[in-house]
Amino acid sequence: MNYPLITAESRFDYIILADGDFPSHQIPLGILGNAKSVICCDGAGAQFMERLKRLPAAIVGDGDSLSEDFKKQYPQLFHHIKEQEDNDLTKATKYALSLERNTQDKNPDKASNGIRQHSSEKPTLFAYLGATGKREDHTFSNIGLMIHYLEHLNIHPVMVTDYGWFVPAQGDCTFGTMPRQQVSIFNFSCKRLDSKGLVWSAYPYKELWQGSLNEAIGKQIELNGDGYYLVYRTFEIKKNRP
Repeated sequence: MNYPLITAESRFDYIILADGDFPSHQIPLGILGNAKSVICCDGAGAQFMERLKRLPAAIVGDGDSLSEDFKKQYPQLFHHIKEQEDNDLTKATKYALSLERNTQDKNPDKASNGIRQHSSEKPTLFAYLGATGKREDHTFSNIGLMIHYLEHLNIHPVMVTDYGWFVPAQGDCTFGTMPRQQVSIFNFSCKRLDSKGLVWSAYPYKELWQGSLNEAIGKQIELNGDGYYLVYRTFEIKKNRP
């Protein structure tokens, strides 16, 4: 699997806007502004409408961060999901997947089992914005969910922040980079992990911090593993040392 660099012009099948810090960097703002439809998590819906002056495709969650007046004003947008097993990010993701299934039910030749088959067709791409900031426990949980979504929901998620982006991956993959771009690798289940194109070679890290703060040498890195791992790449390259 190849994971190219993302830009403000990158396109995704679904944009999920969480209720963390609203994006301010030009890349996530570009992705958000160019999106055909955006699914918001609870209070992010009001933020989205205020800042972009348009309606999201849906607002999904338990409603605890939306006023009763807002919910009454936009009943067609708000989809109330009471259960607390999943957080709002996952509720919004599953709602998007239900839309995917409805589309495929109308076009049964496109896929089976309700989700497009990645082996033969373009994978379903999700971008998550506003999923960091504010409460640190929410940030940590949301980042960890990227691996869960790849492994259990059969989608390809990307979490975009104001500083870079997280991509969960499995097995042997390539990642587009820039020379001196900062790269961090978080191992979740690899017992074998090696790399090409990094200043410090990857290995099957036992602790989450061990693969952080690495650096790309050129325009691509390769990671070869036998499990799941999470890759973070920064938007800005590291300045030349004196």
